[in-house]
This record gives sequence, structure tokens and C-alpha cells, in this order.
Amino acid sequence: MLKSLFSGVSGLQSHQIAMDVESNNIANVNTVGFKYSRANFSDLLAQTQAIATAPQGQLGGKNPVQVGLGSTVSSMTRIFSQGSIQNSDKNTDVAIQGDGFFIISPDGGNTYKYTRAGDFKFDAGGNFVDNNGYIAQGWLRDPDTGKVDSTAPITNINIAPGLTTPASPTAEVVLKANLNSGPLVASYSAAYPISSTAGTTEPAATNATGYAVDSGDIGVMFNEVGEAFSLQKGQGMWASFKTATLTAPGAVTSPGNLDITFNVDPELNITGNAVNITATGGATAAESANIFVSAINAKTAITGVSAAVDAGGVITLTNTNASDTASHNIDITVGGADTSGFVTDAVTTAHRYLYDPSASLNILGGTKTFTQMADLRSYLQVEAREQATPGGGTNGITVEVNDAGKFVVQNSTNTGDDYDMNLRITGYTNQTTGSIVPENTRFTRNMEALNAAIPAGSAGKALSQSFNAATHSSSIDIFDSLGSKHTLRMEFRKTAVDLTTGSTWSMVVNVPNPAVISTLDPVNELSGSIRFNNDGSLATYDPQTISFSGNNGSSPNQQVSLSLGTANAFDGMTSFDSRSATSGISQDGFTGGDLVGIRIDQSGTLVGSFSNGRSFGLAQIAMAKFTNNEGLSTEGGNVYIQTSNSGDPIIGTAATAGRGFIQSSALEASNVDLSRALTQLIIIQRGFQANGKTITTSDQLLQTLIGLKQ
Repeated sequence: MLKSLFSGVSGLQSHQIAMDVESNNIANVNTVGFKYSRANFSDLLAQTQAIATAPQGQLGGKNPVQVGLGSTVSSMTRIFSQGSIQNSDKNTDVAIQGDGFFIISPDGGNTYKYTRAGDFKFDAGGNFVDNNGYIAQGWLRDPDTGKVDSTAPITNINIAPGLTTPASPTAEVVLKANLNSGPLVASYSAAYPISSTAGTTEPAATNATGYAVDSGDIGVMFNEVGEAFSLQKGQGMWASFKTATLTAPGAVTSPGNLDITFNVDPELNITGNAVNITATGGATAAESANIFVSAINAKTAITGVSAAVDAGGVITLTNTNASDTASHNIDITVGGADTSGFVTDAVTTAHRYLYDPSASLNILGGTKTFTQMADLRSYLQVEAREQATPGGGTNGITVEVNDAGKFVVQNSTNTGDDYDMNLRITGYTNQTTGSIVPENTRFTRNMEALNAAIPAGSAGKALSQSFNAATHSSSIDIFDSLGSKHTLRMEFRKTAVDLTTGSTWSMVVNVPNPAVISTLDPVNELSGSIRFNNDGSLATYDPQTISFSGNNGSSPNQQVSLSLGTANAFDGMTSFDSRSATSGISQDGFTGGDLVGIRIDQSGTLVGSFSNGRSFGLAQIAMAKFTNNEGLSTEGGNVYIQTSNSGDPIIGTAATAGRGFIQSSALEASNVDLSRALTQLIIIQRGFQANGKTITTSDQLLQTLIGLKQ
């Protein structure tokens, strides 16, 4: 009978402990980061009245007869389920979503404690502390590398009040852009100007700042509306500065016959490349002359030559080079029976100027091959002067390229060797069998604007239409060691196309004076090139590094790497048939600045924002993970400590190796569920009442036993 009393008492004691546990849970329903506990009951030893027996013969086995001696609370289980995340307005509040604990220390890192409560703040000394004053542990930014090394030992997180960041000189400029490889561009600039004194071996073309550069391959240039000439080998033009004239040394005799042959320019598709003209004269010399002139003029559409006769019967032949389809010069062969007064003779004033990027330059002779704009300029000027004095005229005729990219022909007045200029440009077409070269109408149209009559001594000018190069430019401010800004500008200009390998663009890098970007020859501008493969990927570029000196008291010879992409890849500069545009440009330098704010990202990095517009990690919060979270011991104040059954802490960064991620401006609420807790109170209450009833019932039974004696 007494055993039932003791069982009831143990039940009361067990439920009292459970009541204490559940009351503590409810008391901490609003405690940040709190994890509720559960009391685990177990029975006590049982008194055995009879042991179990096995079956024997026809008699079955018997179970043991045992009487239990009550219950006890054998353990407490802390439930580490996720608490709800509640947003807050405090940027240093942090919550853990997932497994793990913040690491805090009360003694500068000698001992560690752990918490889920992320109500942190900065104290007067810049320490990142919790409500107990314990300092959060993590990693600090290395001032040498500028990085937060999460593989180093953890330490107190401290960000000094009034933190400033010194200026950091630019070490790298990264550019991502496309340079239009197509036949129609929207971004272009005039060809560089070329003076009339420039030579042909090294054309003295200059950019806007006067730095000598490649004058540009006309084959890859564009007209005034951005249409590509796309000159092919053998395309070009006819050009003459004087009308070809040939006057017969004698008058027409009568009676007689006309028997002459014009040797037509061999580039035209005319059988035999010659036109024979015959005619029978009239009764008088004047009649014969008119008949001969009419016969010659009847073939002008083919020969390009027209005829006229003066009062004395002398015939003059003229070829103005005004026809694309006819011959451009005069080359006459006279037959033996001819009485026109002519003798075999030739006058050449028009020459072919043909584009050929692979041939050696030819400045003299009938056919002149050119590639660069400077080549064509030289050829035109030499030929213009040759027309006055073969072998090297001393007249003042000049040909130059102005800053609008236009050829300018001027009949100057500085000598007496000038002549009346009749400048004629016509299109060139080669239709000889086996070598068909069509006229490049865009190039012809650009040059035909030069057609003009400029009298000698008038100083008159003729101008072509503009020649333009596809261009693109990008600029960015870089910083010296003092934090001063300097604008670095990169200009790209299309200069050549290789049908097999791809395109080439010139690259000019410059900075404003007094800064310089070269140590060998202190200049504020460097010229280089960038080449692309035929799939538009980057092939190579130069320069890849500049040596910058601000010349303002900052450190000289600052090495700045130009990162334009990886060879044979599309991660930087490209050249596709799409609009030239810069998709990204950046540099890594900055001026000094003061700390104006801190935010915390999901990895637990404390990112500082500075008055110079820069943001970078100042520290990173460390997190610990345990093999057995339930083995941790609580110390109060939302703090846990390691025990022998929790395992050692596995320290690392958030969101790695099973550790949860960190959410800033938020706190993790208690995981106590009031509905569950209140229900559990009812269960505990009923259990306690039932155990109390056990004691009162046992007491009544004992009273009955005592009454038997009476």
C-alpha cells in the first residue's frame, strides 16, 4: 500500500518539474533567439513479485509479475527548431536562417560563448557587442591586401570610430566594348589631317593632339553617312588635272583621206583595244577637215576624244576625262595614206589610281597603287605638279587632307609655273576578260566632288567629300596616390581588314596635361593597336600597361594595367556587326573617404560605405556549428557554452558547410509555440491532479485497514 503513495509522490515531483520547464518556455515566449525545452519522463525500477517462467510440457509459460515504483524526469531536451524571422529597423540586427551560432567572447577571445540572439551594436570603442557586452568574433579586413581572410584565426570584431580609408591609386582599368565591324556605322570620325608636305614612306598624319599616327586604310573607311567604301583590290578611279589636247603639226591637205587609229585604254572591254577611223576627204581642204572632224567625233563615246578644226585647217584633239565608259587619254597612230596633218603621238594626262593593300607603292607611271590615304594624297600632288613641268614641277599646287577628312586641291600662286587646272575624276571599271572589277560607286562619288576648273594663280580650291573612319571612344577617371582624378581616354579607329584573319583598329590612350603615361618618352598620349579574329573575338592588343605620372606631387610611374579581354574569347573587347558601344568600364582606384554607414550581407560581411562612394568589407561575422546542439549548456542571457557532449565548434562563414545564412536588419524570434505550451500546461495539470488522486485514494485505503482493528 505504501508503494502507491510513493508512486504518487514521484508523479507529483515529475509533473512539478515538467511544470517548471513549461513555465520557463512560456516566460521566454518573446526572448530573442530562445529555444524551448521539453521534460522527458521515464519510469522507476519495478518490484518483481514473480519472475517469468517458460512453457513446460502441457503447461504454458507465465509472464513476470512486477509493480512499478513511480516516475522521474530523466532528461531535458532543448528543441533547436527555426524561430520565425522578424524584420527590424536596426541595421546591426542579424538573424540566422538555418543551423549555427554566433560566437561571442567576454574576455577578448580567450574563451568563447555562443548565441542565436543577434541583437548586436557598436559600443563607444567600436566593438561589435551583444546585450551582455560580449564582443562578437570574426575576421577583420587586412589593410595590406584589402581583403577579409576567413581562413585566419577569429578575433574581436572592432571597427574604429571615425574610420577613414586612404586614397588607393588605380592599378587596373577594365573595358568591355564592341567595335562595329559592319558596312554601316553610326559612330565615325573624320580621317586625320595630312599636310601637303607629308611624304609617302611615313605619312605625317596626326590626331587631334598632334601625335603622329597611321593615316588610315581607305579600303576600310566610310563616307559622310557612315556607309563603308569596302574597296577591293583593283578598284579606284581615273584622275586628270589637265585636259589632254593634241594639235596636228600640219593642216589638212586636199584631196586626201583620214586613216588614224586611237589606241583605247586597255582596261576597257573593246575588241583589239583600238578604234580605227577612216574617211574620204572633200573637194577642198576645208571640206576634208570638216569631214575628218565629223568622223572623229562620231567615235567620241568610245575613244573619249573630240576634234575641232581652226580656220587654217589644223585639227585639235581633246579628251577631258569626263566619261566613265570611254578612253581617258589620247594615243593616236597615223596610217600611211592619211592627209589629216597628224603624226603618231600620245598625250597622257589621266592616270589610274587603284587600291591594292598587298602591292608595293607606285607613285610614278601610268597606274598608281595606293592603300593609305596619305599614299593617294602624295600621288595626286606629285601628278598635279608633273602636269606643269614633267620631272618635278616647281609650281605651288598642293593637295592635302583637312581636319574634316576631305582632300583639298589648291592652285596656289607662289610661282609662275602654274597652269589652268581642269580637275576631273571619273569612275574606274575593269571589264577585261578574266579580271572583272566593278566600279566602287561610293568611292567615286566621294572623289568626284573634286571636279572643278581652277584658273592658274587664283588660289582656288576643290574639295572632295569627307572620308571617315569607324571610331569609338571610352573614358574613365583614374586616381593617383593622392586620390586626385585624371581622365583616361581610349580611342579606337578602324585601320585595316584582313580577309583571312580579321580586322585591326588603332588604339590611342591619353590623359590630360600635365600627366604623362610613358617613362621612355614622357608624353600624355600613346598609340597602339587592337586586332580581332574573324569571329569577332579579341586576338591581341597593345599597349597592355601604361606608366602613369600625375606630375602633381603624387607617386610617379604608377603602373596601370589595361584589361581589354582574353585572347580568343568574348569576355572583353569584341568586333561584331552591331553598333559600337561600351558595355562596361571600371577601375579599382579611389580617393580617400570617411565611413558613413555599415550594412551586413548574407555572408555576415560588415560592408562599410564611405563618403568617396566606395564600399568594401570591413569585417566578417564568424559562425560555429556543433555536432550535437542539444549538448550545449545554457548560462542565461541567451548564451550557450560548449560541453563535453556538444562536440567542438566547427567555425566558418555563414552559408557554408551546413551553416545557415545571415539576414540583416532582422532578429530570430523565440521558437516557443504558445498554443502547444498552453496545451502542454493542461496535460501537466491533469497529470499532477491524477497523481494527487492516487495519494488520497491510497490514504483512504489505509484508513480502512486501520478501521479493521477497531
